[in-house]
Amino acid sequence: MVDSVRSRSSVLPVETLELIFNHLDRCELIPLLGSNSILHNIASRAVYRNIPETSSVKALKLIKTLTSNATYSRHVRSINLDFANNLLTANILRLLNRALQKLKSLTALILDFSQTDNAADITWIFQGCSFSLTTFTSSMRCDRSLAKFLGIQPTITELCLRGFNKEYEFALEPEALPKLEHFRTVLSYPSIIGEVLRGRPVESVSMSLYPGDVCRSLDTLLLSATAIKRLTVMSFEIDPPITLLPLIADRLPHLEAFHLVVLMTHYTHEILLEIGSSLAQFKALRYITFMAPGTPSSSNDEKSVAEVWSKACPTLQTIILPKGLVWFQKDENWACLKDHEE
Repeated sequence: MVDSVRSRSSVLPVETLELIFNHLDRCELIPLLGSNSILHNIASRAVYRNIPETSSVKALKLIKTLTSNATYSRHVRSINLDFANNLLTANILRLLNRALQKLKSLTALILDFSQTDNAADITWIFQGCSFSLTTFTSSMRCDRSLAKFLGIQPTITELCLRGFNKEYEFALEPEALPKLEHFRTVLSYPSIIGEVLRGRPVESVSMSLYPGDVCRSLDTLLLSATAIKRLTVMSFEIDPPITLLPLIADRLPHLEAFHLVVLMTHYTHEILLEIGSSLAQFKALRYITFMAPGTPSSSNDEKSVAEVWSKACPTLQTIILPKGLVWFQKDENWACLKDHEE
């Protein structure tokens, strides 16, 4: 068997083998690491290029490997490390720092820590790192140290700050994040959202809205240097959605895609129909998703909602309602994927 594998690997160019390996699952690649030197080298590139979510003990073993093996570490382009359920010692954080220093080709980084670790300033783990990120996601607290780190990552186009923490001093330099296009956050602080959006070409935003901060949070959307085209909102507001939509339409009349998740207000078929009038203010809305708790509607009820919404907002092309069906226009009528499959 070994001779057979060796003979085939000598016939196929390395580039061809690499293309094949890129279509294999991670569990299929791992055994190839122990086959022969040629397949090991090719498989290691595929295994370590994009490292999926790794947590706890496996994450610790991984950063030890990356610290000690320069061949593996130089292959890494993206990595997702989840320590949310662990309390990290200073030694582990120092080990993480050494591992990150080895990832010179890293472009996408996801780092999650526990609430206890997020309460401390741990951005020193980036000291000595030379990677240039395009995507950064973290639960780290938003403070001056994190702002300083973001200031030396000018190639970031996608940023996600999802930590639940206190409001620290967070000020970005005006020239920081010049290429930022997509911003996601679960923070409730308008000051932080505004600091990220101000003067940057952000056209896609995902945010949470909390009682008392709705208008201030929505006002930050006006600070982007370009018109925001896509907006995702998770609303903890107790007022009905029909009061929220005009607030968004007033600020973003040319929004193209809107996804709204309402957590505190139950919907009814009548409420869904009433929302239609609020959509008339949108001039370019093509895609809308509305999710909320409530009694499930029938497919016919949702179809009537889609018809009312599209009449109020003729630019709509796709509508997703709480039942989860995707509604779209077909032959001047509204149909869902379920109907289309039948």
